[in-house]
Amino acid sequence: MKDQPDIDPVESQEWQEAIADVIERDGADRAHFLLDKAVQQARAAGAMLPFSATTPYQNTIPVDDQPDYPGDLEMEWRIRTINRWNAMATVVRRNKESSEYGGHIASFASSAALYDVGLNHFWRARSATNLGDLVFFQGHIVPGIYARSFMEGRLSEEQLEAFRSEANGGGLSSYPHPWLMPDYWQFPTVSMGLGPLCAIYQARFMKYMENRGLIPKSDRKVWCFLGDGEMDEPESLGAISLAAREKLDNLIFVVNCNLQRLDGPVRGNSKIVQELEGAFRGAGWEVIKLLWGRGWDELLEKDTSGKLRQLMDETIDGDYQTFKSKDGAYIRKHFFGKYPETAALVEDWTDDQIWDLRRGGHDVQKVYTAFDRATKVEGQPTCLLVKTVKGYGMGTAGEGQNTTHQQKKMADDQLRAMRDRFEIPVTDEDLPKAPFVKLNNAQKAYLADRRKALGGEFPKRHHDAPKLEIPGLDAFGKELKGTGEREISTTMAFVRILTTLLRDKKIGKQVVPIVPDESRTFGMEGLFRSVGIYNPLGQNYTPQDADQMMFYKESVNGQVLQEGINEAGAMADWMAAATSYSVHGVPMIPFYIYYSMFGFQRIGDLAWAAGDSRCRGFMLGGTAGRTTLNGEGLQHEDGHSHILAGTIPNCISYDPTFQHEVAVIVQHGLKRMYEDQEDVFFYLTLMNENYSHPDMPMGVEGDIIKGLYKLKDVAKPGKKHVTLMGSGTILVQAIKAAEMLQEDFGVTAEIWSATSYNELARDGQDAERWNRLNPLAEPKVPFVTEQLGKSTGPIISATDYMKNYAEQIRGFVPEGRSFTVLGTDGFGRSDSRVNLRRFFEVDANHIAAAAMVDLYKAGDVTKAQLEKALKKYEIDGEKPNPRLV
Repeated sequence: MKDQPDIDPVESQEWQEAIADVIERDGADRAHFLLDKAVQQARAAGAMLPFSATTPYQNTIPVDDQPDYPGDLEMEWRIRTINRWNAMATVVRRNKESSEYGGHIASFASSAALYDVGLNHFWRARSATNLGDLVFFQGHIVPGIYARSFMEGRLSEEQLEAFRSEANGGGLSSYPHPWLMPDYWQFPTVSMGLGPLCAIYQARFMKYMENRGLIPKSDRKVWCFLGDGEMDEPESLGAISLAAREKLDNLIFVVNCNLQRLDGPVRGNSKIVQELEGAFRGAGWEVIKLLWGRGWDELLEKDTSGKLRQLMDETIDGDYQTFKSKDGAYIRKHFFGKYPETAALVEDWTDDQIWDLRRGGHDVQKVYTAFDRATKVEGQPTCLLVKTVKGYGMGTAGEGQNTTHQQKKMADDQLRAMRDRFEIPVTDEDLPKAPFVKLNNAQKAYLADRRKALGGEFPKRHHDAPKLEIPGLDAFGKELKGTGEREISTTMAFVRILTTLLRDKKIGKQVVPIVPDESRTFGMEGLFRSVGIYNPLGQNYTPQDADQMMFYKESVNGQVLQEGINEAGAMADWMAAATSYSVHGVPMIPFYIYYSMFGFQRIGDLAWAAGDSRCRGFMLGGTAGRTTLNGEGLQHEDGHSHILAGTIPNCISYDPTFQHEVAVIVQHGLKRMYEDQEDVFFYLTLMNENYSHPDMPMGVEGDIIKGLYKLKDVAKPGKKHVTLMGSGTILVQAIKAAEMLQEDFGVTAEIWSATSYNELARDGQDAERWNRLNPLAEPKVPFVTEQLGKSTGPIISATDYMKNYAEQIRGFVPEGRSFTVLGTDGFGRSDSRVNLRRFFEVDANHIAAAAMVDLYKAGDVTKAQLEKALKKYEIDGEKPNPRLV
């Protein structure tokens, strides 16, 4: 359309003058309204008007709309330049000691003004009148935040010198890590893409808490700082439509568009700002572009030909990056020199004046204007696209250069150039040391006043939430008893436990059920009516199943978070709820239930971030195990989630078989996280297979938690005796195998339920470590060694997971006892449970046969008995290995 010839220039001019007149008389909003109506009418008449999600490559906010700056510009510039220097010195001094420490200078150099304005004028700390704003700091800029805290007196020079020395405590973490610095950092962000995803769901959960009356409604904001290169991560843009759909006007993204990622330009042949504007505006966000500093305003005002605006639009990012790595003469020739009209605009300017033209992100008055506008947007989230120079102020050490991200050191002449540029009070003699610079009293007082006005120290993490009064185990009395002949699944048992908790008068309102899109699969549809599904817009339609008891009910104050087919979003929701005790001072109890195969495997990075964030809550892997979910095939069958869960240090994982085990574990987890306030989270696997459940044996609660207890004993063990242990649904197969062995060969067997091989392994490893470090003290005995020492005969362990899960405890099996592990290594596949367990060699037949083999090796059964067993149990020695087929 833009190439179409103008068949009536006079008419075109009249339209333009009419719009200009409307803007002058009634404002830009009125002009927008009229143009929108005209476009609607044209489209209704059949005109194929193209859609454009982008605006010209200029600042969104006109010069006339800039408010007065509320701070002392000269004072803030002086403090900010010292902050820049100290941030650089934090990295440089560390790398003078050893290049092993690493760190980043260029990212904060490009965004110092953004953080300075935020910390001085916008980001409120938690106080008596406000719960405080939330900021997801871009991971690579942390030296600048540490340097700011040093100037404020929050961090010492010794701590700055210990940047990235984390092993022995006391050092400053490499990136925002709440686990390493639990009083300072709120959110881990350097695993790129997770910050924006989690920020969206933190903003969403804030609205959830407000709409349910758990925290007061307020003007709190969630700020998320990103690099333009980070926006290529799928998670960075993956949930922006949700933010717009739910009208999250408490959410502000600030994308630092320095046009460079780690190795080179983000979009060398195009424009990342325009691309992101289109994505966010198209999704329904307010987009504010801040591209040019105040020096450009004069040139744009003189640009009567429009050529400068045209030049700004058509210049691509690769060239913009190159310009800022050169000098004023280069920019004069290769940018302004492209057209006679633009060359004329700067013909009376010196090269130094041209070089001093700043990008918008380095102009604090422009930054303040953009931040101020963002905080006043209503009804939609806001994305600020701020153009900066990577390595701003580093000169030949990396300003605008492809290598700048890896820059850890600066030569003396580069330090001198930076010192002189920013007028840093460091002598030539001290320059090679890159000394830290302290503020004078007036500067300290200024910073203190700014933070006092905003409520206090920032960033700061709080963990002073009240304890919850957790119901005793007797609250789950029904689950502690057997089911008799009635068969149920552990998923059904969990739903009953969850229902009990939701009805609890003391903690029920703080329970947060979270389901991706499988409520009916897990038997949770009853929650639709009883507590409702959260939707900030309520339910403005009549659901198809409105005439049914458990119809699909959405409400503004609904309690269930139903995320659709969106495991990453549901996990981010869970993390927001699981950190609520710290973020909002209100402990929430999230239960996130999902297909176990789509848990740690699919969102493993988020699960690690949850550990780092000190999350508290429950993750429930439903339909767990390689063979329990028959008919769903390779992509749905989980044989390894417990192995993945075991890699996260503060994830406590269990594979319960019976409802009494689920009840004991959930009650223990509640007490540990919400009464004792430990920073751990629990993972439980649940099955959809129905079978009968026994009464809980007396006095086994503690052993269930530790990971192993005797479920069935044998009054008089015979010579032919074995110990069968396992977890999940395969323990039921072990019980069946014990009956077969007794009936077929007179072999007695005791049954042990291994609720957590991971916890048994950790306990054993901890005991080994203590014994190694304390060789002269009385040795500690691993719990599993102690428990199995109460049994006799060969030990057969069978689970619905890879053999590695149970193999972890082999080193702690009592000496002289054989230990055979059966597991489900290999790809999953579709079939019946009977055939799948036969295929993976974990059914009752294989368990019984494995017991007979070990008894034969021990000399307790004859060769003839073994041969009979192998034939009876249909064991094929030539069967292909399931791991390899």
